[in-house]
Amino acid sequence: MNTIAKRVQSPSSIKTFKQCPRKYYYSYILKLETKANIHTVRGNIAHSVLEHFFDIDTSVISMENHEAHLKLIVQKLLLKEWQNYKTELDKLGLTQDKQIHYFEDTLVMLFNWVDLFSSKLSRKTGTFAERFKKLTPMRELLLVSENYSTKGYIDAIEHDEDGSVRIMDYKTSSSQNINEHILQLAIYSLLYFDKHGTMPKQVGIYFLKGRESLVDVDEKLLDMAKKEIAHVHESTLTEDVNHYPKKPSPLCKFSTGQCDFYDVCRPHER
Repeated sequence: MNTIAKRVQSPSSIKTFKQCPRKYYYSYILKLETKANIHTVRGNIAHSVLEHFFDIDTSVISMENHEAHLKLIVQKLLLKEWQNYKTELDKLGLTQDKQIHYFEDTLVMLFNWVDLFSSKLSRKTGTFAERFKKLTPMRELLLVSENYSTKGYIDAIEHDEDGSVRIMDYKTSSSQNINEHILQLAIYSLLYFDKHGTMPKQVGIYFLKGRESLVDVDEKLLDMAKKEIAHVHESTLTEDVNHYPKKPSPLCKFSTGQCDFYDVCRPHER
């Protein structure tokens, strides 16, 4: 077997391999082109809004008027980011009504997140600006581990006043089952531990259509990440397609679309 150099994995590549080794082959070995869709584009827009949200001028906001003020800011940020992504959105070929639907749906999600953020503000002490600063996370951080040949972009790292750390990710999907994202969160925890030498207290998801969901970090979670990373590294040292079997599942073709590689893969043919 001709081997190739160990590549740097990510939560996305590891998840792809677990879902279907052949999909991994098409995506990360052959690097075949994939199509954008409204869900990924809208997700990127929402992430951008929440990243820039924490750069606002807090000196003009008070606790008395903060909730309405923050929702107005989020609405303006969404309009700006929607315009920034106009080229990508236009390529999707959606009708104007569909675009409006997804814009409004995204705004509802962001308002839902503002409600959660406001409830956290109310539990802090000090002026609005002081409370806001306490809740401002480190954002869009790339963590790279040479020890595990793995990298990951983390949406938010939150530091509580007691010194504890939470790693949080934003999700715009309808499903609010944190178990679907445990491996991703475990890898983030391992990357953080590898860099800082200490575990975050918790990792979790801000489900923008619902609430936040948290998991305590322990050695067991880190061990799971190590095991899955090692398995994918060991299984992806060749460019031979025969080492990347098809794994037919409902993810091949579904009510709203199909896998990007469905036509080239023909998953139900031997």
